[in-house]
Amino acid sequence: MSAPSLRSTPIGIAHAARTAVLVAGALSGLGSARAQSLLELYDAAHGFDATYLSARALAESVPYRIEQAEALLRPSASLGTSASRVELNPPIFQSYGSNTLALTLSGRQPLFNRANEATVRQAEKSLDVSLADLDSAEQELILRLSQAYFEVLGAQDTLATTRTNKAAISEQLASAKRNFEVGTATITDTREAQARFDLASAQEIAAQNDLVTKRIALDQLVGRPNVEPKQLAVPVALPAVQPDNADAWVRLAEGQHPAIRRAQSALEIARLETAKARAAALPTIDAVGSVSGGRGAIGGSLGSLPGNSATASVGVQLNMPLYTGGQIQNRIKETLVLEDRSLNDLEAARRSVSQATRQAFYTLQSGVAQVRALEAAESSSLLALEATQLGYRVGVRVNLDVLNAQTQLFQTRRDLARARYEVLNGTLRLRQAAGRVTAQDIAAVDRLIAR
Repeated sequence: MSAPSLRSTPIGIAHAARTAVLVAGALSGLGSARAQSLLELYDAAHGFDATYLSARALAESVPYRIEQAEALLRPSASLGTSASRVELNPPIFQSYGSNTLALTLSGRQPLFNRANEATVRQAEKSLDVSLADLDSAEQELILRLSQAYFEVLGAQDTLATTRTNKAAISEQLASAKRNFEVGTATITDTREAQARFDLASAQEIAAQNDLVTKRIALDQLVGRPNVEPKQLAVPVALPAVQPDNADAWVRLAEGQHPAIRRAQSALEIARLETAKARAAALPTIDAVGSVSGGRGAIGGSLGSLPGNSATASVGVQLNMPLYTGGQIQNRIKETLVLEDRSLNDLEAARRSVSQATRQAFYTLQSGVAQVRALEAAESSSLLALEATQLGYRVGVRVNLDVLNAQTQLFQTRRDLARARYEVLNGTLRLRQAAGRVTAQDIAAVDRLIAR
């Protein structure tokens, strides 16, 4: 019997669902998409990332392992043959020789074997473990891609802000030089503007290097050179967090998270191992049968006598362990202890998931509040800059005040962009903490990106 098709397993179903989301996203973006949207890069990473592909290959191997285990409950047959020559040469009597050719076909069908039945169930549970690992690997891939994608956007924003700040400082430097030449400002204004300009130049170099580094990381993740992520659509509309209660997210995680599912399956496998250890003390019953045939000839100096033979047998074979030197009893004790270990691992997984989910929820809530505060700060900083520039023109403010106001505005805009990216990453991180981030979530974030 061949291994089950992966199209009919949870692996194939999940792959088909992900493909449908990707196709829908690609069709919605035709005409403007150039492999730069988050959804398209997710598809590229799916076929390139070695960590995910390793987990997928392991999951795809499990159905064949199940088939191997189920073979223990199926009939088996074997064919054997032998040929021999025997020489008899007593010192007194006349010598004799015999030729024998034998062929045997034997078969066996297990009728009662509790240990093999437990082995089959363990193999089936190992599929649940591998699916949980694959789900975890896919969710990790989503987070790694999102992080790399928005880190590139953040580095681009930082570089753009640095250059804009440098250009504004350059204009202020030129203004200070002109005012000094006509005698309406001191050399201090020029030196302050020059110092800020030199600092901005150094910051621009650092921002350029950071952007190159972030691009390399994203290119390596998706297997494409010179990836150009698209910016968020303006105005930016961040999604609301639903549900807006940490306990609700924890309840979702308890029944869905791959780490908890994996630990639950591991506990069931440990219990089956105990059942298999107990089954070692039970008898096994097999139906056996064989058919054999042979041809031989016995001959001496007076001639040879050929002969044929055929034998058939069928029966039931019982094997009952009587004494194993304490092996079975100690194996049962060992598996019971390992069962307790798996139970504790399950509880540890639940506690870890609960803690991580709560932390992700409150971190996201804090990020949303920070975005709102920075949006207000951006408006205030812009008004402060306009007022400072006006005061400088009428002589009630000095050049340093203008430079400080410009720097504050550009830093606020940079921090606001980063905070928005962090909220989007935090949304995916919260869903991953609850074990629920999927390709649909990538598609939802992708809809916020400019077309």
